[in-house]
Amino acid sequence: MSRLPPALLIGAALSGVFLAVALLSLVWIPHPITGVSIATRLQPPSGTHWLGTDQLGRDLLSMLMVGAQTSIAVALIAVGIGVALGVPLGLAAAASRGSPLDEIIMRGNDLIFAFPSLVIAILITARYGPSATNAILAIGIFNIPVFARVARGGALPLWTLDYILAARTAGKGKLRISVEHVLPNLMNLLIVQATIQFSLGILAEAALSYVGLGAQPPTPSWGRMLAEAQTMIYTHPMLAVLPGLAIVLMVLGLNLMGDGLRDALDPRLRRGRG
Repeated sequence: MSRLPPALLIGAALSGVFLAVALLSLVWIPHPITGVSIATRLQPPSGTHWLGTDQLGRDLLSMLMVGAQTSIAVALIAVGIGVALGVPLGLAAAASRGSPLDEIIMRGNDLIFAFPSLVIAILITARYGPSATNAILAIGIFNIPVFARVARGGALPLWTLDYILAARTAGKGKLRISVEHVLPNLMNLLIVQATIQFSLGILAEAALSYVGLGAQPPTPSWGRMLAEAQTMIYTHPMLAVLPGLAIVLMVLGLNLMGDGLRDALDPRLRRGRG
């Protein structure tokens, strides 16, 4: 039995800590996130407030815990949108390679790629207003062509293999072949890509919240905590260091986990280590 890559173990541990914190925040936080108290603003760490308080007297630990919940939820749902819509489009394009359907799908992907998630978010919020839901839509829309390209690129070589030819000879249609034979052989690739997009989703959510297009008050967000702390970066640096460190560690954990999963799931890399 081969050993798991160290990157996978370290990444899973880091990501697991933040996931556990986000789940814990659903049932318990030290203080209410709406507990504004000017009398206790900018307090240092103490027995009452373990990480201190912010400029409005809110407990920083509670804000970070609920912020983890916000960031993970937005990124996870956005990746789900990308997988649910992008993978079927990629499989359909691969199954109809060279056809008008293939061209329409891939040119549509190119069109979405021309607009970064921040630009898409600006377009959405200009019409519907800033919110976490609109941030999810913006990031999710940007994820669709990513998964479509990955699915198509991984599926194209499979359609040239003998077992696919045998399935077609047996009378199976392209849809059935894509679901029964192509998709299972793409799962490793899609899992690794989903992990990478999850980390990018955390960064995108933080960026959108930083510019005011993500989760709105009173819902905490790591990105908005950074934005609110920027005017006090020299006098109270921990207000920016803590959410910034949370973003860095979360993204680092997910990237390490993605690299580790790639090494663990790729047979060629496993043989190389052996």
